[in-house]
Amino acid sequence: MSHSAHLDTFTRDHVPPAALQPEFIFELPALQFPPRLNCATALLDRHIAAGHGGRLCIRAPGGIAWTYSDLQQHANRIANVLVSDMGLVPGNRVLLRAANKPMLVACWFAVMKAGGVAVATMPLLRARELGQIIAKARISHALCDVALRAELDSAVAQHPELRQCVYFGDDSAGGLEARLAAQPATFDTVDTAADDTCLLAFTSGTTGQPKATMHFHRDVLAICECFPVHVLKASPDDVFIGSPPLAFTFGLGGLTLFPMHIGASSVLLEKASPPDLLEAIVEFRASVSFTAPTSYRAMAAAAGARRISAPHGGSLRKCVSAGEALPAATRALWRDATGIELIDGIGATEMLHIFISADETHARPGATGLAVPGYRACVLDEQGHPAPTGTIGRLAVKGPTGCRYLDDVRQEKYVVNGWNVTGDAYLQDRDGYFFYQSRTDDMIISSGYNIAAPEIEEVLLSHPAVAECAVIGVPDEERGQIVKAFVVLRASHAASDVLACELQDFVKAAIAPYKYPRAIEFREALPRTETGKLQRFRLRQPA
Repeated sequence: MSHSAHLDTFTRDHVPPAALQPEFIFELPALQFPPRLNCATALLDRHIAAGHGGRLCIRAPGGIAWTYSDLQQHANRIANVLVSDMGLVPGNRVLLRAANKPMLVACWFAVMKAGGVAVATMPLLRARELGQIIAKARISHALCDVALRAELDSAVAQHPELRQCVYFGDDSAGGLEARLAAQPATFDTVDTAADDTCLLAFTSGTTGQPKATMHFHRDVLAICECFPVHVLKASPDDVFIGSPPLAFTFGLGGLTLFPMHIGASSVLLEKASPPDLLEAIVEFRASVSFTAPTSYRAMAAAAGARRISAPHGGSLRKCVSAGEALPAATRALWRDATGIELIDGIGATEMLHIFISADETHARPGATGLAVPGYRACVLDEQGHPAPTGTIGRLAVKGPTGCRYLDDVRQEKYVVNGWNVTGDAYLQDRDGYFFYQSRTDDMIISSGYNIAAPEIEEVLLSHPAVAECAVIGVPDEERGQIVKAFVVLRASHAASDVLACELQDFVKAAIAPYKYPRAIEFREALPRTETGKLQRFRLRQPA
């Protein structure tokens, strides 16, 4: 490791031992990073130095529009507040808490510039969850939207190690905006090492104690040189938009890092439900969208009717789907409505962003795609060896980013023989395409058959009565497990035993009959995380 700029060495001291880390590969020329590197310089300051400070960078509802120079000045002033007012030293962890808005981006870059470690948190987290994060990461500083103050104050009362909290959107003399006014708009960005930790991303949608994934300054730039360059292929004139929170690495990459890497602009939405997102695409003439499959499915009919896509005379031209598996039925629905082929992808908080995908030309129905240039991927059998083509096994990946859990024994389970083993069950065909089957712990075993829930969900989603669905295995004395489907109906259909039987027969007619759901429960909604990810574990809990 390079000589660190961190005076607070907590993260450096808790990086997993080299023997427990994955193999990192830097085969692409663009991944040859220098030993000294600060991602804020590369993503923000570089554009101003090149004379492009006047380019539009961030917009938001209400007429907010910041150029790259505007963002830099905000970030510099906040960095001065962190260092001069709040006593931050390089290596300190800073909790960031807000909905998607320009000030959150400015705070994130301020932490980078000051050599700190950003710990962004989902807005819906409660005091107990925030307390777990504060304790795990030993957080000493926080920058928080005053609208979210109550839960953070409750957490701080139990965790006095978080000794410096400043709120923005606060009109008082102690608020961040008042403090900014007293600070200069210049700041000497800290000369960090490329392998200094710059962010801790906590995993979402899990049970038990949260895991913090550690990412370096070079990791932030590495993901900008892989998926966006080789698959997304956006341009500086594109306008990015989407629904994932910036605290979710899918959102951080798609709505901040990727557009800023090429000098493009993004639109940040505090509210990004499918109707809100659709309206914003039209209002801001957005051209690149990042959201989950569920949102594309919900928006499809209205998106087609309003002709929001470039093929139909609108602005939208590229759509990225991630966060959960993309059903082929949803891909077809969106393409038929808009003329746009979805760019599917799988990423992981441990890997920082997408590592398997395919561009519009090479997309195949049902397939996630190919290993993104810069990464290698394979399917492993139970013994940890490459599985034969067409065989279901554990997805394994390696590249310029990889799993480093902060002080967590689960490191040994995620990294196996140098591979990052993601917990997803996949098969790979003879052309190298990867097809998602399930989470490895979600595979249903019924009467000796291995049944992948997404295959059944795929069929159910193609029925005209079904708006959403989720499939799990539930205990059964005779078969070990049976398949159970939770179904959300479209508004024009009513739940009934007759419809349940119709859906069962529909599945039997489409795929092997042993896979059909022997139990169907109709629900008003499915449990999801703040990022839109289905929480299957909640479906397994007693009602």
